[in-house]
Amino acid sequence: MISRLTGAVARGFLVMVLIATPSLMGTGITEDGAQVVSLVALAAAILTISEYASAYPCLYEFRDAPPFNRIRFGSLFATVFLLSIITRGLVEETSLTLFVQAVGGVVGKAMDFPYSPVQLAIGMLPDGAPVGEVLLMRAMVGMAFLAALLSLSGFVICCKVKHWPLDSGRFNVWINLPTFDPTSGGDVVDRLRRDSMINVALGFFLPFVMPMVIVEASSVFGRVAIDTPQTLVWTVAAWAFLPTSLFMRGIAMGRVARIIARQRQLDSDPEGGLVTA
Repeated sequence: MISRLTGAVARGFLVMVLIATPSLMGTGITEDGAQVVSLVALAAAILTISEYASAYPCLYEFRDAPPFNRIRFGSLFATVFLLSIITRGLVEETSLTLFVQAVGGVVGKAMDFPYSPVQLAIGMLPDGAPVGEVLLMRAMVGMAFLAALLSLSGFVICCKVKHWPLDSGRFNVWINLPTFDPTSGGDVVDRLRRDSMINVALGFFLPFVMPMVIVEASSVFGRVAIDTPQTLVWTVAAWAFLPTSLFMRGIAMGRVARIIARQRQLDSDPEGGLVTA
């Protein structure tokens, strides 16, 4: 119990650091903005602690199936941190900010072709934006894309090499999928496979759809601008992280479906690797 609570508190602290990173590394944040960030970070930390400290989570999926959530958190943290470094270069250029911006610029330039998600993401800037802002946005999008690609590749390799999620020998479906209701109708395997395909499809289309939605919403909330670095960081991070998270969830649910189907075929003891209740 103590070790579980300690781990939950550590995770909650890391979530607070993640949410506060753009504000801590950026400039120009107002007092009201700092208070909002603090409240959001505190709420997210409390939610994380409650989910990981309880015996049965309510919202967080694959809580007891590392490194799924660790990879997702690491991906988002790396993305937010690197993007914050790039925006920090607007007011204080260092060798680190220049290096990160250069790497992102190379990746962004390679992916900047007609109708690519990178080009659509750059289109979130206001019309007539200066060339320098366009290049900065392309570097941020490229860096976010690189972080997302590396995290997704790492998860796929983990699945193949470590035979996730059975690398620990046991996998409790209902604890690791708390939002999945097996009694809502239909075969469990078919539903998991359907959800898997839906998540993968959404992960593929979201990088194309999100920039268009943001541009359409700009009439109400305003266009993404370089002079609001915190908003810019979270917008680009969400553009890269949400599709990656959906891809990972789709892959994970597909593997769970295959495990259950194989378990049915073998008609073996649940203690052999899969715990369904």
